[in-house]
Formats: sequence, structure tokens, C-alpha cells
Amino acid sequence: MHGSLPAASVVAGAGGLGSFPRAELAVLLVATGLVFWLAHVHAQLFGARLAQRPLDRTAVPRACRTEWPIAEAALPPAAAVALGPLLGPADLRATGWLALGVAVTGQVGWSTAAALRSRAPGAWSSSPARSTWRPGC
Repeated sequence: MHGSLPAASVVAGAGGLGSFPRAELAVLLVATGLVFWLAHVHAQLFGARLAQRPLDRTAVPRACRTEWPIAEAALPPAAAVALGPLLGPADLRATGWLALGVAVTGQVGWSTAAALRSRAPGAWSSSPARSTWRPGC
């Protein structure tokens, strides 16, 4: 869920790209996802040390696996950029909007899935007449 937000910000902020704008935007999206992933792995390991928990040899691979969805979240928008011309949008601006839509859809989808999984009170109405999502209730 968290990785969709940096991906959306990359798409929104990538105005002036060079000679190969699609490739550069796709690489920028994947690189940003990897940087955020590494930052989260570092924070998890550093936080464990601050809490004075000993790190064993499984801590690093476990932290990498746990935080991997952050890096994965950049892949659908990057794929939208790379495959944009095949999906319809020919110009880069339309491809950017497609990638932003993919990133926002991922954010909303994973947020909704997390709310359902946690069984957050008030997230969904249980009325048999109508089931509606009520954010913030």
C-alpha cells in the first residue's frame, strides 16, 4: 500500500524527461520503489537495534521480504508507462495519466483490502439492504 504513493508522486513530478521519456519514467518508478524499499528495510533493522533486540542472521532477509511490497507497488505504474502505447495512449502525457491512475487505484485497492482484513469498525455497513463503504466512520 505504501509504495503506491511514492509511485504516484514520481509520475506527477516527472515533467522534463530526456530523449527516452517512457523508458526514463519506467526506470525512475522502479528505482524510486527500490529506494523506498531499502529505506524501510534500514528503518526496520535500525529500529530493532534501537530497541536493543539482537539481530540474528535471518533478520535482514526477513526485513527484505516484509518490506518488498513497497518495491512491488512501483511495478504496475511502470508497466503502464512501458505498455502505454499498446494500451491506447500514444503521447507521454496520456501515459502519465494512465500510470497515475494505476498508482492511485493500487493505493485505494490495497487500503480497502487492509481495512477489510483488519475488520476495522465502521469500514463497511453490514445492513442486508445495502453494503456500502463508509470511510472514516
